[in-house]
Amino acid sequence: MKNRVQLIGHVGQEPEIKNLESGKVGNFTIATNENYTNAKGEKVEQTEWHRISAWGKTAEIIESYVTKGKEVAIEGKLTTRSWDDKEGLS
Repeated sequence: MKNRVQLIGHVGQEPEIKNLESGKVGNFTIATNENYTNAKGEKVEQTEWHRISAWGKTAEIIESYVTKGKEVAIEGKLTTRSWDDKEGLS
């Protein structure tokens, strides 16, 4: 099996670009929408928010072309990250 995901949605905020020793990283969110009719016959729109991180050349492209509200298509892999804050809470 392969870890691969494709998302098409709208950018929720201006991308945050950071310059690290290892290169650039770009972070932003996108909203994806799904429309369906529920069991009562009512139309429902469900929005999911996704946090996106891009590295290197891809981060440079995001810095140049991606802005809040723009529709984008993203292809990548899913990863889970966690960290502890100053109080040791996750």
